Amino acid sequence: MDNLNSLTIFVQAAQHESFTTAGRMLGISSSAVCKSITRLEERLGVRLFHRNTRQISLTQEGAQFFARCRDIVRDLEDAEAELSRSVGEPRGRVRVSFPAVGYRLIARALPAFRRLYPQIELDLDFSDRIVDLVEESFDAVVRSGDLPDSSLMSKPLGQYRFNLYASPDFLNRHGEPESLDALPAFDGIYFKYPSNGKLQTWTLKSDNRVFEARISPAAVMNNIEGVLAACVSGTGIAYLPDFVAREAFASGALCAILTDYSVTGTFWVLWPSSRHLLPKNRALIDFMALSLFPKSAPDALAATAPVAPPAPAA
Repeated sequence: MDNLNSLTIFVQAAQHESFTTAGRMLGISSSAVCKSITRLEERLGVRLFHRNTRQISLTQEGAQFFARCRDIVRDLEDAEAELSRSVGEPRGRVRVSFPAVGYRLIARALPAFRRLYPQIELDLDFSDRIVDLVEESFDAVVRSGDLPDSSLMSKPLGQYRFNLYASPDFLNRHGEPESLDALPAFDGIYFKYPSNGKLQTWTLKSDNRVFEARISPAAVMNNIEGVLAACVSGTGIAYLPDFVAREAFASGALCAILTDYSVTGTFWVLWPSSRHLLPKNRALIDFMALSLFPKSAPDALAATAPVAPPAPAA
């Protein structure tokens, strides 16, 4: 059992490239992680990590060992979860990757999920980067837009809507654009993807034709909350998904404009088809499908019929 524990500690340290983070995930101290790794290296007769005062990284031997150990630990977790299914409620850790803005979707639903499944621990990653479910040991990933051809299993979670928003103060000072042709005369607030530095495309539609709207940028930000705050403060017009602007829209802090040109997209959850869907994973996937996009969304604009979705986030 000590050997299995040392492999689990090693896998956590390798995944996070940090003894401190591995200890936090396992509920032990970083010094205990370091000692376990040192004992494992002594037993194997090889160095598994390069170490310096700032970070750790796998050696070539460590990377080869990690590739095998990751599957061993995953199979062990799956076996434990399979056994737990016959003796009680779903339990164990579920690791899911969301888009960077995904906390806006899942955060409000966490208390309800916790009440239903108190034995499940959620490990949630929020990033717009492309992740490898198998290599990075994710149980599932949530993404938007068109799905690429792949061997992954998928399930739709719900639809969202991209709207143009502005504050009442901004509209009082500058007026409201009456058409798409009027947009270039107004100030806009652009979101820039942190992963690649590209500006978000303002995709709109007219007569079933999808096109890109262009507006003069007053500000460019790589944080969607910053875009929202700047829009509420009256800096300019912003292009936002309805689940981000929902609270500000419902309170009257933001107005939706040119709504006839808005587009909708779909969020999906994907998981490896090669792995048996464990009870803990099934519990979260089914819960998200029922809870992340309630039918009675506060933003009444979200109830429109879908059109071609915008391109997936980078």
